[in-house]
Amino acid sequence: MVAFNTTSKTYHVKGVIPIIAIDLRNPKPIYEQIKDSIKELIITGALKQDEQLPSIREMAQDTSINPNTIQKAYKDLEAEGFIYTVTGRGNFVAPPPQQVDSKRIEKLYSILRETVGELTYLGDSENNIINVVKSAISHSVPQGGSKQ
Repeated sequence: MVAFNTTSKTYHVKGVIPIIAIDLRNPKPIYEQIKDSIKELIITGALKQDEQLPSIREMAQDTSINPNTIQKAYKDLEAEGFIYTVTGRGNFVAPPPQQVDSKRIEKLYSILRETVGELTYLGDSENNIINVVKSAISHSVPQGGSKQ
């Protein structure tokens, strides 16, 4: 089940949820778009801890994307701690991290500060920026599946 549009493709794997959305005009590589889409599903709780992801072969067949591209996205997700691999069984959503990764958190805060600065420069209101951040928080859940 694949939905097409002139500039992007949304792929539905196993007919349940859109796993990846690819924007053909986006200069970002396809493997990064796949990685970002899967991360978003994990962050929002659409994919739960220990839930199995489609196999590389299955996703490649369903989406007509090169298996090497999907494998690169999965390897990056594993390196970032979002998924883990069980040899012979597949890829699964990883449990929440046991330790705080302060370098990664600082990097994300730096990106947030840059983004807020740019939004302010473009004339967006402080209230709107705060509301968007609050909305993002309310739509995100820890990998364990519940808010603290």
